[in-house]
Order: sequence, then C-alpha cells, then structure tokens
Amino acid sequence: RTLFFPTVLPSSVTYDVSSIQSKLLTYRRCNEQQKMLNQLRIDRALKVYHRSMEEKYHRNPVPPVPELPSTVRKYFFLLTTNYLFMKKCVESNPVVPIPQQWLMSILILVPQSLMEGKDRELLTEKLLGEIIRDYEMSMRRFMVRNVLIKPDIKGLEHEEEAPLPLLPLGLDFSRPWHNSFIQAKNKILSNLHIVHPTMKAVLDFGYAAFSTFLIVDFSSFRLKGPIDCESLKTDVSLSCSKAEEKILNTWYQRVLSVFTQKDVLNGVKPDQVDSLYNGVAMLMSTQLKEVLRRAVEAFVKLFDTEDRNSLPVFKMALTLDENKIEFYPNFQDLEEAILFVVNRIGQTLQDVQTVRSWLMGDTTTLNTELPDHVIVWATSTLKKSITDNLEGPKEYLESYVERYGWLVDGTAHARVERFEAEEHSFDEYT
Repeated sequence: RTLFFPTVLPSSVTYDVSSIQSKLLTYRRCNEQQKMLNQLRIDRALKVYHRSMEEKYHRNPVPPVPELPSTVRKYFFLLTTNYLFMKKCVESNPVVPIPQQWLMSILILVPQSLMEGKDRELLTEKLLGEIIRDYEMSMRRFMVRNVLIKPDIKGLEHEEEAPLPLLPLGLDFSRPWHNSFIQAKNKILSNLHIVHPTMKAVLDFGYAAFSTFLIVDFSSFRLKGPIDCESLKTDVSLSCSKAEEKILNTWYQRVLSVFTQKDVLNGVKPDQVDSLYNGVAMLMSTQLKEVLRRAVEAFVKLFDTEDRNSLPVFKMALTLDENKIEFYPNFQDLEEAILFVVNRIGQTLQDVQTVRSWLMGDTTTLNTELPDHVIVWATSTLKKSITDNLEGPKEYLESYVERYGWLVDGTAHARVERFEAEEHSFDEYT
C-alpha cells in the first residue's frame, strides 16, 4: 500500500515511518467525509472536463487543450509532493555498510602484480571507494523501490528509479538446470575421482613443493651487477636444469610412492582405472604448468616500466669493427638473449612421465607445455620493454657516430690525402 501526506511537512523535522503511518491513518478516519466530498467534486470535475473535451474535439479547428481543474491540479500536486517527501525520508535512512570481508574477497581476486608499483595503491583505494558508493546507492534505490510505489502522474516522469537487482547472468535455477547439474556432477565423480585419497595426496604434495618455488631466482640478477648475454643464458640454463632435477627427485618421487602402495586402487572399479590415472596426469600437468607460468611472470616483472629497481643491467661495449661504430652485443642480440630466458623456461619439465607410463614401462609424458597466450603475452611485453629501455643507448650511439664517425669511415683520411696533394703555404701546412 502507498501512503501520501495530505500536506507538505517541514523538511527539518525527522519522522519515524511507524509514527507517520499512524498519523496518516488517524487523519484519514477523522476526515473521511471530507475526502468523500472531495472525491465527488473531483469526479464531477472530471466528467465536466471529459464532456467538454468531447464537444471541442468535433469542432474544426480543434482548440487548445484546456488546463485541468484547480481541484485536480491540487490533488496531483499533493501526490507529487508527498511522494517526493516520502522518498527523501526513505533515502535518508541509514544503510548497513558493506561487510569488510566482502572488500577483502574482492581484493583477493585482483592479481598481486596489478597492486604493486607506483600509484597503484591509490588506484586500489579509488576502486574500493567506487565499490562502496555503488553498494550504498544500490541499497538506497532498492529500499525506495520496495517501500514506495511511484504514482503514474505528470511531474514524476523524470524521477529516477533504478530497476530491481537481477539474477546473475548465466545462472539458471530451474529444475532442468538442476537435473543437468546432477548429471554433470555424477559424471565428474565417475571420471575425475576428485574425492579419491590419491588426488588429495597429489594436491598436498604439489602445494608443499611449489607454493613458493621458482625455477630461477630472478631476485639476485640486479645484485650481480652488469651481466653479459652469454652469462645470462648459461645461468638460466643451469638454474632450469637444477630445478628440474630437484623436482624429479623430490615431488615426483613422492607422487610415485603413493601409487606403489598395495591398496592404492581400493574402491576403484576395473573400468575406471584408466580414468583415475588420466585424472592424476591432468592434475600433475596443471601443477607443473603453474610452476612454469609463475617463472615466466616473475621474469617479465623484472622489466616493469613503472618499477626499475629490479631491472637487470647488461654489459654493452662500444666497438669499432670494419670502420663501423656499434654496440656489442647489438640490440638484436640483446633481445634474443632476453627472449631466450622465456624459451628456456618453457623447455623445462617437458619429459616427465605419467604415473601410468612409469608403472607400465611406457614412454608417455605429461603435457606441460606453456599455453600459447602466456608465450605471446611474455614475448610482446618484453619486446616493448626492451625497445623503451634502449631508447637512451640508441640516441647516444647516433650522437657519437654523428660527432666522430667521420674519423673512421674514410672521410678524415680522404681529406688528409687531398690536402697533401694540393699546394699550400708553410703556415697552412703547419
């Protein structure tokens, strides 16, 4: 039910909703006869208005539409004023603040790399502020929609009224969806064996071994000082080989020990053994891919343009070779050396046997190749960073060649020979 004030109440007075309703009901009972009389007057005025409109409609030309009777205009004015006042009262009610754990859950979904660096903490605060404002605005509009019903009268057509919240897109809670969900869940349980003890053991081993593990320790690159390209390739290759050997001797051996136990397949039907081993292989592949992906991301993070504290320093010599001044290694060789790190990480852990092949003496290996989008992202990001960081050396080389290149490209020698072939005075020769 929608209740309206008969008169405009002062905005400086605060009213409780229950007291407002009781006052309105009291006023309504006391003035019932007066309202009935007013209603009769309104109906009579409307009949006269419609009759006059019908008579004037058939005339030629049609005169302008007359204004509504003063009684009707006053009635609509009261409706409009009372609705706006009630809306203001509802919107002024306090709103339950958004729970702190909701904000923390939202921040957890943001990658850590996007929250680090210059000015990104301020950006995070602006994001949380925007979320809080949207939440409070939605709650106030929702209260208005649930407490009041906007009259369909002139003067309120431009009054904003947000729609009620909709269900999340893509979710269907009907019974057909529920039936398909149950079928999919049963299929997952029969094929993936997610509750089998071996799956839990593999998950625990992977978390213990890889939660903080990096194939290459990139944090020490800047501490080593200037490094040449060949040393970079050698260090990365050596680190990848040692990391692969460590993983195979620790994590991989612990996983194999689970499946060498006598009662490991208890509760698994003979026709589900293959699906169990396939599920284990998929889980192991996912864990190893995650290790490789984290290593690539850690390396790319060194070249963050907004944080140069970890940027590697490379040795580059200014050389003169065959009358040509250039850097050694040149810019192309430097780019190839940096991209070599990504390729070398992607080549690590590519010959790990599946548990089934190890038990059966087969040669099937896990699929541990890095996804294409990770390689493309890392390559494009590194190339852009290399180009940006080499702008200074390129300008220096160009200015150096412009000032001194004529001494080595034959220009100076030709000038000397031409001078010697000409006749000059003693002072000129001097």
